[in-house]
Amino acid sequence: MVFDLNKCLGCHTCSIACKTQWTGEEGMENMWWTVVNTMPGEGTPKSWESMGGGFDGNHNANPGRIPLRDEYGEAWKFNHKEVFEGGKGKNAYLQPESKKGKPDWGANWDEDQGAGEYPNSYYFYLPRICNHCSHPACVEACPRGAITKREKDGIVLINEKRCKGYRFCMAACPYKRIYFNPLKDTSQKCIFCFPRIEKGVAPACARQCPGRMRFVGYLDDEDGPVHQLVHKYKVALPLHPEYGTDANVFYVPPLSPPKLDIDGKLLEDQPRIPIEYLRNLFGERVDGVLETLRQEMGKKQRGEKSGLMDSLIVYSWPRDIFPGFPEDPARLEQVLNKPMARNIGNGPGAAGVNTLPDDGVLYQEIKLQS
Repeated sequence: MVFDLNKCLGCHTCSIACKTQWTGEEGMENMWWTVVNTMPGEGTPKSWESMGGGFDGNHNANPGRIPLRDEYGEAWKFNHKEVFEGGKGKNAYLQPESKKGKPDWGANWDEDQGAGEYPNSYYFYLPRICNHCSHPACVEACPRGAITKREKDGIVLINEKRCKGYRFCMAACPYKRIYFNPLKDTSQKCIFCFPRIEKGVAPACARQCPGRMRFVGYLDDEDGPVHQLVHKYKVALPLHPEYGTDANVFYVPPLSPPKLDIDGKLLEDQPRIPIEYLRNLFGERVDGVLETLRQEMGKKQRGEKSGLMDSLIVYSWPRDIFPGFPEDPARLEQVLNKPMARNIGNGPGAAGVNTLPDDGVLYQEIKLQS
């Protein structure tokens, strides 16, 4: 998957689409398999970039730690009854309730805060999912062999019947995109909507994205947008490539408006987002990528052709953004009317790999997203 950060609206439609489809069971309340963090920020879980994991330059495992539940943030309950039925009028307002007192952290706690000082403050949005790495640290860390990477499509999955909740995977993953379900005593994470993928339907987060910024495809499909953005145009970069896991989620880095001087004049040669910060996220290649983007934008502005800009603009949806997965969920939903598809088993959130009852969950979940 490729995320074009210049098109992310920070609307969290992707997060809600994923949450609705996959993490509705008890024990999964605080799980956000796809999350959109504001950068610079501490992210989800809090300060995940400092928790270690991944591999060093010699492919030796780096030590890492398991994020605490509080660092992910709880799924808060709110005082709805007090506000709507308590008769307190304007003296009561909606606020989270917690047994531990007033919450001091949660998913996206620092949303839209960013950094810098007015008028040169800045931020951008960074959507994150499991990176389905080519060299997944979670797979190597699991002593139960419960995590596998599928050969046919590269999707990394947790077999919940084999998982015993040791959570070595959570310590090993440098991106900290694995959660723990205390009721099932298992680790759980993004499954790249593999039941949808197998039926030619794009993942829920991508299909629901109103910004059309999530490109889906295979790296070795030379005609697909993912291959072209990563290998042909070379403008999509992995997040923290130094983690050594060969992540398969890539980002078109954000272009930055210029700074303003004290008189409000543009300082064209001084980007508001510090280039050092972007290098920290995406590596040294980010300088060249941003220059390529600026040059190609210039072509468009002069009325010249730019294959790269045409790819990023996405003139035709879904053909230009996930051409290998164009199936319409509304059309697949019709299969529910056939006898073979009526034997629906588990409900929403039945993401355990070994608990999926063939195609039953797929059709039920697709119906929810249609």
